[in-house]
Amino acid sequence: MSNRKQNVTYKTAGVDINAGDEMVDQIKHLCGRTYSPRVLGKYGAFAGLFRLDYNEKLFARNYREPVLIACTDGVGTKIKVAAQMQKYDTVGIDLVAMSVNDLIVQGGEPLFFLDYLAVHKLDPAITTQMVKGVSDGCLESGAALLGGETAEMPAVYAPGEFDMAGFAVGVVEKSRVLDGSTVEIGDSIIGLPSSGLHSNGYALVRHICFDKMGLSTDAYIPELRSQLGEELLRPTRIYVKSVLGLLQHYKVKRVVKAMSHITGGGLPGNLPRVLPEGMAVRIKRDSWTPPPIFDWLQKNGPVDSEEMFNVFNMGIGYCFVVAPKFTRYVMSHLRGLGEKPVFLGKVKAASGGVDFEWS
Repeated sequence: MSNRKQNVTYKTAGVDINAGDEMVDQIKHLCGRTYSPRVLGKYGAFAGLFRLDYNEKLFARNYREPVLIACTDGVGTKIKVAAQMQKYDTVGIDLVAMSVNDLIVQGGEPLFFLDYLAVHKLDPAITTQMVKGVSDGCLESGAALLGGETAEMPAVYAPGEFDMAGFAVGVVEKSRVLDGSTVEIGDSIIGLPSSGLHSNGYALVRHICFDKMGLSTDAYIPELRSQLGEELLRPTRIYVKSVLGLLQHYKVKRVVKAMSHITGGGLPGNLPRVLPEGMAVRIKRDSWTPPPIFDWLQKNGPVDSEEMFNVFNMGIGYCFVVAPKFTRYVMSHLRGLGEKPVFLGKVKAASGGVDFEWS
């Protein structure tokens, strides 16, 4: 009888190299469709190459004093809902949105994006769904999906679990950086609607929906006119085209003085970040109607109003601080870009914060 020991492999330890190779082949075109003439080199290199300036007549774009902007983010526990529903093709859009919406706040344009996916077990079909969402988000934001990394870690993640992170790089002309330093008392606040929850507050959302109410993702919610899971996986809006379209319209006049992406912390946590010291914002609370998901969550929590506004975007996903005499023109131009802008209120003299009032 042989006492020869059987060799162990990476696969017996839980990592399948062949599945990784298959996945790479399947996602290759998802990266390629986001490439512009500024992407150099070939897919599969150790690092991606991106040309900042180029002089070709058709695609010319050059910078006098380019300043690079970089940011990173994740999707949070919204990924738990995706795993629960076994629907993976939308959270990649959220991943891109959370970074590029931050990046454009200071006036820059997204250049490229890289993703990091960590999974329990690599399933090429599922991973391709995830990357498709990332690719869709990159197409919408004008960023090249320049590369990424997928890690199979069965010792870290339980079966069915995964995590996502994203990294965005952009550029802005130094003279066009928006830092809020020119904001004045009396300036107008204009908001753009969110698509719903976006990607914030899901620990509270999941506690209300699943722990407290005991609902399943396929439960139909009459107030939402949809199944619960459909509403919870609604992708974060990407504001890049509208924001850059507005900024390019006012290339000379500094009409837009500051901008804010309304993410975790809501309006009270994000608007003050772009205001000079000694200023606050007065918001007309009845100037917009939040999507039904917020009222539904508040009632079924129950959650008090202050907590709702401190956790969620409450229907406003992006804000502009604008010189008052240009308010009407900016809102008109945003409508021309397909937006439904809302006049929210004014900048006032006070210690930093947001005061809500009813008209």
